[in-house]
Amino acid sequence: MKRQPETIILSLLLMGLASADLLQNPDFESPPANLKGNSTSSFLLLSQNNTVPGWTFEGTVQYVTANQNMSLPGNGHAIQLCQDGKISQTFIANGSIVDYVLTFTIAPGGRNCSDNADVVISVPDSTRVFSLKQQYGKETWESYGHYLGRWGEGEPVNLVFQSQTAESNYNSTCWPVIDSLLLKSFGTLPDANDNLLPNGGFEAGPDFLSNSTEGILLDENPSAVQSPIQLWSVLGTVKYIDSKHFFVPQGNAAIEIVSGVSAGIQTAVILKEGSKYNLEFTLGDANDTCVGDFIVGAQTGSTTQNFSLASSGTGSAKKLSVTFKAKTSATPISFLSYTTIQTRDGVYCGPVVDDVVLRASYGLKLEMQLKVLISLYILVAILQFRSIGDDIKQLFTI
Repeated sequence: MKRQPETIILSLLLMGLASADLLQNPDFESPPANLKGNSTSSFLLLSQNNTVPGWTFEGTVQYVTANQNMSLPGNGHAIQLCQDGKISQTFIANGSIVDYVLTFTIAPGGRNCSDNADVVISVPDSTRVFSLKQQYGKETWESYGHYLGRWGEGEPVNLVFQSQTAESNYNSTCWPVIDSLLLKSFGTLPDANDNLLPNGGFEAGPDFLSNSTEGILLDENPSAVQSPIQLWSVLGTVKYIDSKHFFVPQGNAAIEIVSGVSAGIQTAVILKEGSKYNLEFTLGDANDTCVGDFIVGAQTGSTTQNFSLASSGTGSAKKLSVTFKAKTSATPISFLSYTTIQTRDGVYCGPVVDDVVLRASYGLKLEMQLKVLISLYILVAILQFRSIGDDIKQLFTI
């Protein structure tokens, strides 16, 4: 599908807003100073004299080196947060008021570990718990996107990762492992030309890991303002996918609704009450062997219309649209999945939504054009009247 000029401009602007790496040693590839190159152990217990560059820690924390029993997206170095384990780093916000979004990876501490341990991520005024689900990808690890918050130039932000478990019988090999941190900042999104939804192509979201083929999971987030996908709230669990590893109908990114019935995305827009609008979007599959009949409900205000797509799991898409009348000024727009599907490998998957465009319908456009024409006629009449007045003044002067 041909990419619209406004989408290209928006993407370029967003690329310019991506922050330089604000975190020191974000992938933990710089090891502790006394790490022995010939060590046979895959785990090194940190101590006050043996720390990871860029990070401070509390409790029981281990540095993870290359391990055949553990799959990691990076180069084999990570951090395991054991009992009461906590690591932290303070970064300095580097722009006028901007939003910060984090990409990170959770992995199990060994092959036979259940998902009994969680990771708590906290920054000033915000705390969130993430669990290793191991059901939305082929790898044992999973990458997540998380909205951290909004800060201004020069503000210090303390980023903390901490282990959490409800188990009374602690198994030291099953504590969570974190790896591959990416931090991205966004300023105010520019208005998209001829589209009332500024992030309708989902280009403004978390950074993708360069060596990951799994996409980024986004857990439920009811706030469109505090969401890793700018201006879209998340219902259930969705996957943020890139065009390098998945089929994306347009641009560099799209949304795959993976957690089944009633999962999806939602936003809201201020419209002219009583006027008609046209909502266009693309429905497809991610080319990830997700086979089945997708059913997606597109909700505009209080009205929902269902759309279907028969997926062979090889990458397909079709453009769809719905025309509606705005009953209130604040109008919710949402896309919800009504199906639950798994691949042959048991991985949950689902429909892809992309390229969402909201425009005024022809009637409203005509009304707006008439208003512009009337304004122009009035302006011309005023200028002509002034011109006639000047001519009369000149006659009397003569």
